[in-house]
Amino acid sequence: MELFMRILFAGGGTAGHINPAIAVADFARSRDKDCEILFVGTREGMESDFVPRRGYDIEYIKIHGFERRFELQNFKNFVELPLSIRDSKRIVKRFKPDVVLGTGGYVSGPVVYAAARLKVPTVIHESNGFPGITTRISARFADVVALGIDGAQEHIKKYKKIAVTGNPVRPSIIATNTFEARRKLGLDDRPFILAFGGSLGARDFNAAFADWICREAGRGRYQVLMGTGKNNQYNSVLERIKSNGLDLEKYPDIRVSEYIYDMDIALNAADLVVSRAGSTISELTAAGKPAVLVPSPYVAGNHQMYNAKAMEKAGAAVIVTEDKLTAETLGSAIDGILENRETLLKMRASSEKLGIKNAAERIFDVMKGLM
Repeated sequence: MELFMRILFAGGGTAGHINPAIAVADFARSRDKDCEILFVGTREGMESDFVPRRGYDIEYIKIHGFERRFELQNFKNFVELPLSIRDSKRIVKRFKPDVVLGTGGYVSGPVVYAAARLKVPTVIHESNGFPGITTRISARFADVVALGIDGAQEHIKKYKKIAVTGNPVRPSIIATNTFEARRKLGLDDRPFILAFGGSLGARDFNAAFADWICREAGRGRYQVLMGTGKNNQYNSVLERIKSNGLDLEKYPDIRVSEYIYDMDIALNAADLVVSRAGSTISELTAAGKPAVLVPSPYVAGNHQMYNAKAMEKAGAAVIVTEDKLTAETLGSAIDGILENRETLLKMRASSEKLGIKNAAERIFDVMKGLM
């Protein structure tokens, strides 16, 4: 069977937009090792690190997101937008893709639009329960809108070409063995908690979890790995922990890292995940992990709350809202799950039932159908 030879991916800013694209790219390569793949992103976004790290080529355009409040930068963005479309057209003409997949973030808009104008088949993928502005605009000219969460179509229902595919996750998330993952991390039989507030960091989340670490250290009940995210969050967390009189070097079962690059290993080793509720929930459910979710209220359309409620409704997560976020509320939620094995097992089964493990294949089939 003949497969694509050239696929252009556009998405960036955060890991939530980049990792789904990489997952589909990995799947395409697994079907055809000679498939030609190119990413488009910005130099400021995390794609400039993630994509080359995974061995894929990337080209850059200059585009920034619009602020929801009045900002001088918004006027600059209006100037950048037509230039980014022009540059996107040049990339599309030069690369000659058979299909283009946009996975969200402001960078995907001009690329998908340029491809559509040049009559190249286009797919836009939305990972959240409430579609972002890029998706809602791109849906007007994309050939198909692929949705990660069933129900999101209610917000773009006037567009007919919709496919509920689930959110793609890296194959290693699904393939990694729990026993082997725990061995690689040097874990013992105690519960292992994985915590992260997002690839760019989340100040309030990090502060509350750092305070919980300070309360929990020395009790020896749990093993912990915390990813602080970037934007100087790592130093802030370490300073907060130190200011509370805790020397982490004395507690080898508590680890703090700026970013968790081996997320497939950490996630599969975890008994419980404490996190925000972005597209991360797709990896949680694909791996069958129960979670304590703290939806960010600072995102467009409050989409993280939509995501979190989908997991909570299925019985796979407990929600702690930002206005009630403290070390005490986190501790209560964590203990309520890990101290009751029946609850933990039920949540684990619910999470696994909710997960869609072949989302990358589904999206690939949608793309293939356009050919």
